Amino acid sequence: MVSPDRLAAFAALSLLLIVVPGPSVLFVIGRALAHGRRAALTTVVGNTLGAYLLVVAVALGIGSVVERSVLVFTALKLAGAAYLVYLGVKAWRRRGSLREAVAASGGPAHGGLRTLWEGFAVGVANPKTMVFFAAVLPQFVDREQGHVPAQMLLLGLVFNGIAVICDGVWGLAASAARDWFAGSPRRLAAVGGAGGLTMIGLGVTVAMTGRTD
Repeated sequence: MVSPDRLAAFAALSLLLIVVPGPSVLFVIGRALAHGRRAALTTVVGNTLGAYLLVVAVALGIGSVVERSVLVFTALKLAGAAYLVYLGVKAWRRRGSLREAVAASGGPAHGGLRTLWEGFAVGVANPKTMVFFAAVLPQFVDREQGHVPAQMLLLGLVFNGIAVICDGVWGLAASAARDWFAGSPRRLAAVGGAGGLTMIGLGVTVAMTGRTD
């Protein structure tokens, strides 16, 4: 299975991606600001389930192809890295509109199942997470150990465990400081700008790392 060193490295890279306020985090914050703590945490659970469905798709779909082809692996990695940089630049340029994006995610309150489903839909459709799993998961698989899909599923559990904690903290913080967080466009712009720069750095990191065989 996956070695402890690979797990630690993957966890660090996952944390770097997860703390960036992307679509899922914005949705959680929006729910917290609009509906409070319970809606935010329910959204986190749904989002995590959606993200893990992406892990399963990558592990069972492209895992074996990427494992056998260095060309496919490299092309996928570089495409993923380029898209992460693109998302980072986009986030930086639109950092001033973060308040509107957060406000737009709020709406009439729904029941728990509806909120869970909406969180799931955001998680499974998150382009940042799609790119990360497709481009990065294969880099941390130990092909000599075999069971490549199982290793990817394990790495996905690590990612989603970190995501539950980090997204939950975002949701709790936003619900605990709703007026302060939503009342300053400058604060929200700083969050969006920092997220964009971090995503650009992550894209560069993805492009420069990986297997060499």
